[in-house]
Amino acid sequence: MGKENLQIIKSSGEKVHFSLPKLKASLRRSGADEATVNTIIDKVRDEWYQDITTNEIYNRAYALLKKSKPIYASKYKLKKAIFELGPTGFPFERFISALLKYSGYETLVGQIVQGNCVEHEVDVIAKMNDEYIIAECKFRSDSSNVCNVKVPLYIHSRYKDIVDHFSNQDEAPNQGWVVTNTRFTKDALEYGRCAGLYMLSWSYPRDNGIKDRIDRLGLYPLTVSTLLTAREKQFLLSRDVVLCRQLLSNTFFLDHLGVSNSRKTKILNEIKMLCQPIQ
Repeated sequence: MGKENLQIIKSSGEKVHFSLPKLKASLRRSGADEATVNTIIDKVRDEWYQDITTNEIYNRAYALLKKSKPIYASKYKLKKAIFELGPTGFPFERFISALLKYSGYETLVGQIVQGNCVEHEVDVIAKMNDEYIIAECKFRSDSSNVCNVKVPLYIHSRYKDIVDHFSNQDEAPNQGWVVTNTRFTKDALEYGRCAGLYMLSWSYPRDNGIKDRIDRLGLYPLTVSTLLTAREKQFLLSRDVVLCRQLLSNTFFLDHLGVSNSRKTKILNEIKMLCQPIQ
C-alpha cells in the first residue's frame, strides 16, 4: 500500500485518505519556501502509518518548521492558537472585534441591546458607513465540537427581536452574523443562508473565512507566538491584548512581566514579522 493511500484519523474520529496537497498548502501558508516545504513533506511522509492521527502529523510538521525557522511555525499553528484564546469565549469575541476594527469598523464588545421583547447581550457590534453588524461568537475549545443548526436558529431569533425594536428608527442593525472558530454543519449553513445571516467560520466563506482574514491582514492572535510562555499570554489576554500588533504598541506589559531586554527584543522581532500580511 502506497503512503498516500494510508488512512488517517481526523479529530472527529472519522477515517479518511490523507491529502498531501492539503498538507503542502498549509505549509506554504506559513510562508515557508518551496524547498523547506518539500523537505518537511518528505520527512513526515516517511513516518506515516495506517490510522495515524491528523494531530500527530500536525505536531511533527510543526516541530520541523520550528527547527527550520520559528516564524514559519508560528503561522502554521494558527488554528491551534485560536483554541488557546480559551477556555472562555470572551478573548475570542475580542479577537473578532479586533479583526473587524482593523478592517475599518467601529466596534464594541459585550453590549446590552434592547430588543422588542427583552434585552440581549451582544458579543460584538460593528459599524462602518451603512453597515450595522450584530455578531454572535460561538467559541469551541475542541475542533470536533461544531456548530449545528440550533446555533443560527437561536441567534436569528435574537437578531430579529433586536431589529424589531429598531423598526421605526433610521439607524437599525442590518446584518446578523454567526461566528465560530470551528465549522458549521450543512444544516446550519443552509438555515443561515435562508435566514439572511452572515456565517463566518474558520474556513467559511471560501477564501474569506477567519484564517483568510488573518493572513490577508496580518492580524495574528498573540497566542501564535513561540517565544511567549502560556502564563505571559494569559496575562496579556487579561489586559485585552489579543493581537500581535497590539503588543507592539503596548510593550510596557513585557516590562511588567519582568521580561529581560534581550528576550524582549527577540519577542518583538518575532511579533513584527508576524504582523506582515502574507502576499
